[in-house]
Parts: sequence; structure tokens; C-alpha cells
Amino acid sequence: MNEPDITRELVELHGLKSDEYDSIISIIGRTPTFTELGIFSAMWNEHCSYKSSKKWLRTLPVEGPQVICGPGENAGIIDIGDEQALVFKMESHNHPSYIEPYQGAATGIGGILRDVFTMGARPIAVMNSLSFGEISHFKTRQLVHGVVSGIGGYSNCFGVPTVGGETRFDSSYNGNCLVNAFAAGLVDKDKIFYSAASGVGMPVVYLGAKTGRDGVGGATMASAEFDDTIEEKRPTVQVGDPFTEKRLMEACLELMETGAVISIQDMGAAGLTCSAVEMGDKGNLGISLDLEKVPTREPDMSAYEMMLSESQERMLMVLDPHKENIAKTIFEKWDLDFAIVGETIVEDRFIIKLNGDVKADLPLKALAGNAPEYDRPWTKTPPAAELKDVVEINAIDGLKALISSANYCSKSWIFEQYDSQVMADTIERPGFGAGIIRIHGTKKSIAFTSDVTPRYVQANPFEGGKQAVAEAFRNLISVGAKPLASTDNLNFGNPEKPKIMGQFVQAIKGISHAVKELNMPIVSGNVSLYNETDGVSINPTPTIGAVGLIGEDESPINGRASEGNMAVLIGETQGHLGQTALLQEVFKRSDGDAPKVNLENEKKHGDFILANKGLINACIDISDGGLALAAFELAHRSQVGFEIYEESTGFLFGEDQARYLIACEFDHAESIFVEAGQQNIPIQTVGTFKGDAVTFGNSRSELALLSSIFTDTFKNLFQN
Repeated sequence: MNEPDITRELVELHGLKSDEYDSIISIIGRTPTFTELGIFSAMWNEHCSYKSSKKWLRTLPVEGPQVICGPGENAGIIDIGDEQALVFKMESHNHPSYIEPYQGAATGIGGILRDVFTMGARPIAVMNSLSFGEISHFKTRQLVHGVVSGIGGYSNCFGVPTVGGETRFDSSYNGNCLVNAFAAGLVDKDKIFYSAASGVGMPVVYLGAKTGRDGVGGATMASAEFDDTIEEKRPTVQVGDPFTEKRLMEACLELMETGAVISIQDMGAAGLTCSAVEMGDKGNLGISLDLEKVPTREPDMSAYEMMLSESQERMLMVLDPHKENIAKTIFEKWDLDFAIVGETIVEDRFIIKLNGDVKADLPLKALAGNAPEYDRPWTKTPPAAELKDVVEINAIDGLKALISSANYCSKSWIFEQYDSQVMADTIERPGFGAGIIRIHGTKKSIAFTSDVTPRYVQANPFEGGKQAVAEAFRNLISVGAKPLASTDNLNFGNPEKPKIMGQFVQAIKGISHAVKELNMPIVSGNVSLYNETDGVSINPTPTIGAVGLIGEDESPINGRASEGNMAVLIGETQGHLGQTALLQEVFKRSDGDAPKVNLENEKKHGDFILANKGLINACIDISDGGLALAAFELAHRSQVGFEIYEESTGFLFGEDQARYLIACEFDHAESIFVEAGQQNIPIQTVGTFKGDAVTFGNSRSELALLSSIFTDTFKNLFQN
């Protein structure tokens, strides 16, 4: 294949700015080859280099006594006691999922699973956070069906339970859906594997599936806005095979038991390029690759194509040379490719050869450490106008409006397509707060949740960032889990626009403040920028994935109210209606400020719930839809009605933070009230769970009617 001449137009097509290209020429002292240009474009794009976000990511709290490994590796790792560790991360596959919904979502799941098992952990749970355009948009239906099918198709076949997630609809996502995938796995603390190469002259081994042309340039595509050329980008979407991934995991975990693995790295974004560079950079070594040894499934692949392919189900490993035959035998048994494709070298070089010809010879450190880092200008989001002219609404009418909307109805149509019970350790399935997985062979369990409220972040990025963490904290507390740590998936528009960069900076500041105060350090994560189409940005969506521990001698909070239980509200209600679900769904408004988040109260109220969880039958945090929606969701799940004494709109639908609704026996309520009084925690009885009707003051409806609206809405919108 004749390589094209390197022109400024070609450079621009690779997503590199003119001054960035000039920097490349300065670093290597010459014009790059076509393959070298592709390598630089992959390593220096936003998706791989974090060039617009590194400055601010460094400010996130990432340490704590529970943290074994923070950001910088394939995934974060925390200590969960008994010499066990939890490995977890969240990552986006937004652009691919909009272009090719099924494969984009499927390979998003595949990629995040590899991030976990490449560290020696066996995956135990996945979640997803999905954001789509408005229901009436011509592409929304196709995206929902494709993405949901892709997630289910991959995770179900791989054999890992989907235990939680969230789905939202808003016009800001019309041209750019978000698909954020989370995975977690278990590993013994003394069996963790890292990606830093070590030892000179060690064999670099290619593992897994063959390399094809699918996904070439995918990371660069994910670092740009969409426009009317979007369909031309379809070939940059990868194609996944969950059965191959399952075999790859089993082969890798088996090989790790032999002591043959020195270091190992998933081939994700930018494929062979990024995996090799990261291994060499972390180990302060160079890498030399002979591409004619790379297993390919298509003829006459060029060095450029092989280096930038994002074909799935592949790993790169540095191998103990004395155990080559052991490793090869294991991968042959699992019917997977095993090929020594290069070696580690002492020089700071990244050398790529194909059939004896040198296609690239670059300083390896420059590809990683010398990537541009920008301190982009940013402007602060102006204060939101004061909310005025809020109309009172009949409580049942307001509740019906929420539960008949795509945003707040049951998403059972989605999560029932996912296998949440595979591996037989699921305690709490999707659909109500945090999911829970028992740690096999023990009495401990892990709770998982994913949370963000984009309309809050749009109105007030700082408070919205804090609230995303606080809601994740409350979701874990509500099932009786002690929050331990978090991961983030920071989805924003074009960072070259000061307004968008300001949203990012302020949200990071809010997240940092919250994770520090709530002892939930960020141990891993992902930044997804340029989520815009034709200049229209998504709402800022900094998703927080969080994990919590339910100890050996503890139990989850049951989660169901019983006939005669008291309905008790923890936390102060001021009736904050700005940016609420009610305002959005009923009045079609998005004005007012986001609710303020008092982190001292969040921590205090959460600790109170955990300390008294033995007296609590059920607990739900109060967030979207306020007390009215929280009470209904708890009643729907428990199949028992309730009477709430109040009926004012602010009290029922306000979204004040740091609040929980609990259901408890009358005899236990006295102890809870005494304890709350001693700690100066706001508490009040707001009603009773009883009968088969939902009552707010003088407003009443049958629970069965409301439940049918809640469960049928989404199915009616998307089933056919």
C-alpha cells in the first residue's frame, strides 16, 4: 500500500490542530510517516490524552485507607476486607452508540469488562447509565431498541448480572445519546495484575481475537463533534463477540494463576497503539513490534490499520519467557490467538516494523507524557433566576404526570431484557435503588448505584456535581450499605467553548467537595467531551458510579413496607421546586436554581440511617419527584397503599436534599425519634402505609391504577 503524502488537510482529518502537528515535527525532527501520524493522532486525541481535562482531574480526591489503586490503571481497586478487593470502573461509548446503537453499546460493555478482568478480577456486576433524546425525535426509538439490545446481548451472553442503572430522555441528547457502562469484579489482594511493563528483552504477546479493520480511528472519532458527515463514521464502530470475550477472560485468569504474566493491558481505545504505549510508559521501557506476526482476519492490512484497529476481545501482555509454552497451551485450549509480536527494549523508542520495513520509530514517552495539556479558558455559569409563579397542583394529578412520563415511569421493559440473576448471587435486582450482589461464599455483599441529575448541573454545575455524589451516597445508604468509593463518567460538550469548559470545571469542583466530605474517593473514571451535534451540546452529565459494603454480620435493609408501618421523613423539607421533575414534566419548565446540597447533613443523616437500620423495614432516598414519587415507588414495590397527611405541592414534590423516607413499625419509631432528637436530626411522621389506595390529604387514587400507569407507560412507548 502506498502511503499518502502528509498534508495539512490530512493532519486535520486526524483531529490534530496545526500547532499540535508543529509540535510533533519538533519532537521527532522530521515529517512523520502516515503510520506515525496515525499513532500520534490516537495518543494525542481527547479520548486518550485527556488534554483538556487533566489539569482538573488532578484535583479530585483519590486516596483513602480503602484505596489500593486509584486513577491511572485500567480500573480502580478498593479493599473490602478478608484479603479481598473490588475492581471497578465506568466508561463511555457515546459516539459509537449513536452511529451504530447495537454494536456501540455491546462493545462498550465488552470494553469495560476487559478493564476489570485484565487486573485479575472476575466480573460480578455491570450497570449502565443511558441518556436519549426526546421521545418524539425520529431517532430515539431506534437508539433505545439498539442500545438496550446491545447491552443485553453482550452482558447476557458473557454471563454477568446487570444490577442497576438509569435511563433519561431530554432534547439535549437528540443528536448525541450517552451510553455509560460500569463493571466491577472481585480479586484476591495478592493476585492483582497491573499494566506496567518490566524487564528488558521480554516478549510482548498478542492475545485473543484477530485484528480486523473495524474500529480504525474510533478514538479519534470519539474526540470530535458530530455533523452531517456522521454516517461516514459508521466503519469506525467496533463489532463485539461476547462468547470470544468469555473465553478470553477464562484464558487470562487461568494464565495469571501460572505466574507467567509480568504485565497485561486491554486493547481498548486506539487498540494496539494505546495498549503498547501505556505498558511501555508506565514501565519506563521502549517497545518494538513486528506487525507481520499480528493475527489478522483480513488480507493486506497496513501498519496504519493494524496499529489503529479497535477490533474487540484483544489483550497485550508482557510474558515471562520461561513460561511461553505454558501460556501458548492455555490459549490454544481456549481456541484463541497467541502470538509473540515484539519485545521490551531499554531505549525510549516505539518501533513498528512490517515485513522488515520500519513504519514508525518514535520516542515512546513523547506519545504519552508529551501529549498536549490545555488550561482552557472557562466562564462561570451565571446564577439561575429566582423561581416565580409556581402553580399548586392536585397531588394525584402531579403524581400521575410523573409516573406516566418516560423519565419517571418504571423502566422494567429495559431491565427485564438483562439477566440480573446469572451467577446466582444477586440479592437486589434493578428497579429500586441500588443493586446488591452477595460476595460468593461469604455473608458480605456489595451495593452498586449510578446517579446524576443533568438539569441540576445545567442550572448550577457546582451544586449539580455535589448532588450527583450525594444521591449516589443516599442510594447506597438506603439499602444499608456503607459507601466506600466512586468512579465518574464526565460527559460534556465542546471544551473549546468557555461556557462548556466552565460547566466541566465547576462540576469537578462540586464532585471533589462531595467525595471528600462523604469519604467516597474517585478511584477510576472516564471523560467524554465533544458531545455535540451541529453545535448543540448535551446537558452536562457527570455520572457517578458508587459502591458500598454490607458487612459479614450485617443485613441489607429489607426494602418493603408492611401494612400499618409508619411513614417517617428524615431531613428538612423547605419545598424547593426549582429545576424539579414536577416543573419539567407538568409545567414544561426548567427554571429556578438547583437545590443546595449540605454535605454535613448528607453525612449525618446517612450515618443515622445506617446506625438504626435494624429498626427500619424500608428506606428510599428522596430525589426526583420529591416525597410524592418516593412514597409511591415504595408503595408500588411493597404492594401496600399509604396515606400522607400533607398535600401542598412544595412539601410533596420539592426536591430538597439529604432526605429519606423510611417505613418502620410503630414500636420502633419511638427509638428512632429519640435517637434523632439526641443528634438534632430533623424527623417527622408524615403518614402511614396501609390499605390499597394512595392518599395525599384529600386527594386519593387506587394503588392498582397508579401501578398500572407506572409499569405500562414505557412498554407502551417502546414495545412495538
